[in-house]
Amino acid sequence: MAKSYVKLGELASYINGYAFKPKDRGTDGLPIIRIQDLTGSSNDRGFYKGNYPSKIEINTGDVLISWSASLGVYIWNNGKALLNQHIFKVVFDKKEIDKDYFVYAVQFSLNKMKRLTHGATMKHVVKKDFENVLIPYPSLEEQRKIAYVLDKLKISIGKKTSELNKLDELIKARFVEMFGDPISNSLNKPVEDFINVVKLQRGFDLPVRKRNSNGDIPVFGSNGILGYHTEFKAENGIITGRSGTIGNVYREQGKFWPLNTSLFSVNTHGNNIVYLQYLVDLFHLERFCNGAGVPTLNRNDVHCQKIISVPLSLQNEFANFVQQVDKSKFENIVYLNKTLSSKILSQLGDAIRD
Repeated sequence: MAKSYVKLGELASYINGYAFKPKDRGTDGLPIIRIQDLTGSSNDRGFYKGNYPSKIEINTGDVLISWSASLGVYIWNNGKALLNQHIFKVVFDKKEIDKDYFVYAVQFSLNKMKRLTHGATMKHVVKKDFENVLIPYPSLEEQRKIAYVLDKLKISIGKKTSELNKLDELIKARFVEMFGDPISNSLNKPVEDFINVVKLQRGFDLPVRKRNSNGDIPVFGSNGILGYHTEFKAENGIITGRSGTIGNVYREQGKFWPLNTSLFSVNTHGNNIVYLQYLVDLFHLERFCNGAGVPTLNRNDVHCQKIISVPLSLQNEFANFVQQVDKSKFENIVYLNKTLSSKILSQLGDAIRD
């Protein structure tokens, strides 16, 4: 492949979305697409019915790039919609380039872009810096060949990802097999008060200037690690969302800072945190959300619930099973990363190296 490169700004125009206000979001009209709608971390989609600038309209096949908070590149496949701020719509109006190749090249240049981010809490890429990022620019024929190879790899990765999802389901099935459904107590286990085992509290605020300091204490939001800090507010806990979409349930064994989250403080004396993570997950916390606008997890409703009481020996047995499954998941992830990295480097060249 010829060692030819091009700046992103020389390939296309990047149209930013519109800053819709909360009062603009309704239940009728065209969907408003935010970053969380692209990442799948929200099912709380808003709609807009009214006049809008044509440049923010998106349609099936459009390429979108999120440039604030979460960097990512996506092909939109869900019909006509309206683009919210902090996302670029790509208009290919400057040089000839294969769209699929462009998506792969940008996707695997994201590590370089992360080093260009600005902001204390809402990390973002300045448009000028973004447009100056170089990507390999071979002939159109070579671009199509590269995209074809990476499409095949994507299918392989999809199969491996499906295997990982099945392993997650296996863990949950094993929990129900050992302890029964925690909601219905299908195996008629003894019960105790939820608050005696896992106490629910809100996350702790953190000043903007400190949310990305040079520490090694993870700062958690509803959807995972947001950054790192030098101080901590909790130790050995279970984390999930606080409002809107509850999202994934994480366990953190060690010191951490829960930010905009629901935190379950764990009594680890007599309880295994791995077991408790799956107990909380399978308890379907969304049942205890209330509020007309953005549903919020009701702490009192959760605390008064009865949960199954399981001896520590059985909790440890389940945790050992999870550890074995996690080992298999880790091996799959390592395989994916190695395969992906080697294939990308061989196809796109040194321009996307860290």
